[in-house]
Amino acid sequence: MVEVKKKDAESFESLMRRFTKKIIQSGKVIQVKKIKFYQKPLNKRAQKQRALMREFMKKQREYLRKIGKLDELLDNNKKKNPLLKRR
Repeated sequence: MVEVKKKDAESFESLMRRFTKKIIQSGKVIQVKKIKFYQKPLNKRAQKQRALMREFMKKQREYLRKIGKLDELLDNNKKKNPLLKRR
């Protein structure tokens, strides 16, 4: 448990800053994030399928880039979604 006591003539903002710093240093923020974003581990078959799909998509993107279609697809998507940024 993190405990911070207010010092004499200390503003609320500086007290909150000290509290936040202690919380971060204690590692509680990292623990909460690990719990919040926990993902169940995949079985071997699912891992292999994802890896194969990743490789396939990578080869497909490379092929489209070589023949000049990838830029056209990105431009079309950009017109549809202006928030999409080109990498």
